[in-house]
Amino acid sequence: MTSIVDKEISKNAQPHSKRSWWILSVGLLAVRFVQGWIYWGGGSRRFIYGPQKLNPHDHWMAYKFQTAMPGAILGTQHIIAFLLHHFTLLYACVIIFSAVELVSGLMLLTGFLTRLAAFLTLGLSFTLMLMFGWQGATCIDEWTMAASNFAMGITLVLLGSGAYSLDNWVARKNPVLAEKGWFRWLGGSTPLPLSDGAFKKLSLVLFWIGVVFIVGTYSYYRGSVVTPFHGDPTGVKAHHIALTKGRIVDHKTLDVTMYVDAGTPTVPAHIIWIRLENAAGKTLDRWNAKTLSHLNPKAIHNIFAYQKVAPDPLLGLEAGLAAKATLELPLVRPLNNPSANSHDKIVMQGINGVVSTGMVS
Repeated sequence: MTSIVDKEISKNAQPHSKRSWWILSVGLLAVRFVQGWIYWGGGSRRFIYGPQKLNPHDHWMAYKFQTAMPGAILGTQHIIAFLLHHFTLLYACVIIFSAVELVSGLMLLTGFLTRLAAFLTLGLSFTLMLMFGWQGATCIDEWTMAASNFAMGITLVLLGSGAYSLDNWVARKNPVLAEKGWFRWLGGSTPLPLSDGAFKKLSLVLFWIGVVFIVGTYSYYRGSVVTPFHGDPTGVKAHHIALTKGRIVDHKTLDVTMYVDAGTPTVPAHIIWIRLENAAGKTLDRWNAKTLSHLNPKAIHNIFAYQKVAPDPLLGLEAGLAAKATLELPLVRPLNNPSANSHDKIVMQGINGVVSTGMVS
């Protein structure tokens, strides 16, 4: 390692730069290994140790993918919804994402084309932050993971593989290759082929990109930067259900679309009763947990194929995070004049006590 560094440090470098780079090359081993293991672990769990995660006939990755929708930012929630309706594209994206995790993780573990691998993990971290950064039952766990990975990726892009890497071994076996600019940009255990000034500028640009991205997403999810602390936009500690498109059909059915737009992905929401009220708050009809538990599954029209709304044997309706469905609720007492119900209200309560409301149109 030392001989390669001696050859590659620029002639006008500052005093002690050789020793400093050698210290960095050894000190970065833990960063490179941990970053590599995180992504290798994610990919290997699906391709090797838990292949059911890639099996569309099992509880595969699409279920977790769907749970990201309520809090996904910068329009990624619409991309997720589109993919969930197009199986071929969805499956291709899951396979490609998992393969990039597996390959980039292995490249970092072995130190092969390290800067390229680190750049790939930057893209993964960015994507994961946009989709899953809001999730975490007690804190923003996914934000913490994505932020840490993003910072480690920047560090490895700038500094390369360091000691005990295939990049270093290849460079020592082939000194001519070690001097090639493309090799040092893609991998290499030596400094990038830049002047000290250019390297400083590149480092500061990546640093400020990291600062804006990490601090900006933290402020959005939790505040505590220029605004007071606040719960995240989706309230992950308690399920919430949005109600839309309420209407009376043929005097005898209440149609309503429900969407679990907040809550934890670890457990499903349970709806224990639904009421139809008039403008004065008088109950016109009611469906309790027992009635909902025996609702005909054909009366539940799920929008997505993975997280779904379904009858629960004891607790009314069960709905995973991001489940969206239109319910057809039979009226016990048919309404003779549906046009007079434009100010009626649908009230739905979950087992956690959270009440959701929607209007009849």
